[in-house]
Amino acid sequence: MIKLKSHDNKEITGAQIRAARALLRWSAKDLAREAGVGVATISRAEVEEGHTTLTTANLKAIQMALENAGIEFIPGNGGGVGVRFRDSK
Repeated sequence: MIKLKSHDNKEITGAQIRAARALLRWSAKDLAREAGVGVATISRAEVEEGHTTLTTANLKAIQMALENAGIEFIPGNGGGVGVRFRDSK
C-alpha cells in the first residue's frame, strides 16, 4: 500500500495538481510520464472543481510523483488548500 507523505491522507484537488505542476514548470505530459498515467487523466483531474473523480490509484500516483519532485500539499486548515515546495531540511 502506498503511504501518502503529506496532506494527512486526504484527497488532493484539481487546483492543487495544477498549482504543483506550475511550481515545477512541468507540462501535463511531464506529470503523466512521472506518474505513469495518461495525459488525458492529468487533464481530466485538473479541470475538475474540488476533489477529483479519478481512481484512487491514479490520484495516488499523481500525488506521489509530485511529492517525489519536492511538492508538499497543504490541507484546508481555515486558509484553504494549497501547495508549496517542501522544506529541504
